[in-house]
Amino acid sequence: MSYSIHALSDDVLFQMRSPRPALPVEPITAEGGEPLRCCLRDATAGERCLLAGYEPPLPDSPYAERGAVFVHAEPCDGPDGSAYPIEWIGRPQALRAYDARGWIHPATRTHDGTDPVAALTAVLSVPGVKLVHSRNVAYGCYMFTATRVD
Repeated sequence: MSYSIHALSDDVLFQMRSPRPALPVEPITAEGGEPLRCCLRDATAGERCLLAGYEPPLPDSPYAERGAVFVHAEPCDGPDGSAYPIEWIGRPQALRAYDARGWIHPATRTHDGTDPVAALTAVLSVPGVKLVHSRNVAYGCYMFTATRVD
């Protein structure tokens, strides 16, 4: 089974970087290690970034939620195209699975970071799972969306 990992869309990033964003946005200078959702890597110290409110894509659902994400303050090259964000291998994550209604699916689980590709593949392989949000274990922050490629 194959899957795609999705960073924040260009439209969302444009909105966050606009002079009057729809959600709260705070400019920051990275200390280093902030997970950037525009290019799916960690920030290096001194990079200009934004801390922005974001609601990950779901159908209209009681499980929709908004949280904070880091992005570059200016457009970047985006993800490197790897099957899983290379800098995030080894990072424990919660894999929150959703069904077609946008409700949390029982396939939801955590992994310890040692084999995130196998963990993500296993969750996406469960019947009824339409998409997965990878989330930070400690803070619960959204990292990326993964969808099965049929």
